[in-house]
Formats: sequence, structure tokens, C-alpha cells
Amino acid sequence: MTYSFSNTQEQLQKIQTWLFDEYSRVSAGRASVGLVDGVTIDAYGTRSPLKNVATLSLEDARTIRIAPWDKQQIKDIEKALIASGIQISVSVDDQGVRASVPMVTTENRVNLVKTIKEKLEEARIRVRAVREDTWNDVQAKEKEGGMSEDEKFRAKEDLQKHVDDANKKLEDIFRKKEEEIMTV
Repeated sequence: MTYSFSNTQEQLQKIQTWLFDEYSRVSAGRASVGLVDGVTIDAYGTRSPLKNVATLSLEDARTIRIAPWDKQQIKDIEKALIASGIQISVSVDDQGVRASVPMVTTENRVNLVKTIKEKLEEARIRVRAVREDTWNDVQAKEKEGGMSEDEKFRAKEDLQKHVDDANKKLEDIFRKKEEEIMTV
């Protein structure tokens, strides 16, 4: 019996998606509506993402325009953006909120690269946890008599190939974001 890695592949794909989403929230000196994707506000008694309560658009390369459908939520949006910890400056007018991305200095670029390296390491830790869970499952199947010792070691080799592939993809995502940060 060969071991099915479909669950493992699914979990590894989720880690890649998580890292990509985390990187989309890191500003490299250019505005992107993805920068405020994780920001939520209290709207009508429930936490809602900004995109569900406002129109998000780019005014220019460094400014995100947030125009709420209900103008009474402008102050809540302003507070949520400030509390989010995203490196932006926020200004309010009667139509909504402007979130301006500051110019990136060389020192800021170095700090941003450190931040994305930390996220990469967090993703690698998650990959190792998936590998450990899968390997424990393979060993349990072998003990139950569901696979031979040879099949167990073949599964171990296949598992390592999946892990190596996932780590390479994570590294590629990191390199692309690092290049974006350093060349803006």
C-alpha cells in the first residue's frame, strides 16, 4: 500500500498561501489594497473586513483611498488603520480615509527584509510540523501492518521530496518579495 500525501500537499499549499498573504501586507513603498486586507472594523455589531464596508482604490502609487458606504464609519476605519500596525499615515476627509505609504529608506528596506525573513522562518517551522505529523502517521500505519518497512522508507523519501519542494517554493516567494523591496 502506498501512502497518500494529498493531505500533506494541501497543508503545504496552505502554508505557501499564508506566506504570500503575509507578504502582500508588507509595503515596499508602493500602495496596494492588499496592504489593508487584514484590517477589520466593528460594523453593525460584527467584525467586518474593510472591503466589505467600503470601496478600496488606489489614488496614486502611494495612496489608498477608502470610501465607506456608510460615512459614519469613517472614524472607526481611521482607528482600525492606526491600530493595525501597518506602516501608513492616515488622513480623514468628508468622503473617507486616505492611507499613504511612506517613502522607503535604505534602513527601512533592511528592516522590511528582516521582517519577511522572520515570516519565511515561521513558514518553514510550519512545514517542519507538517512533515513531523505526516511521518508520525506513516510510522503508525506501518505499526498497524498497513504497510511494509520498505514502503515506509519509500514514503519517507517521498515526504522529503514534498517538503523540499515546499521549501523551495517558500524561498521563491521570499526572493521575489525581497527583490521587490530592494528595487523600489
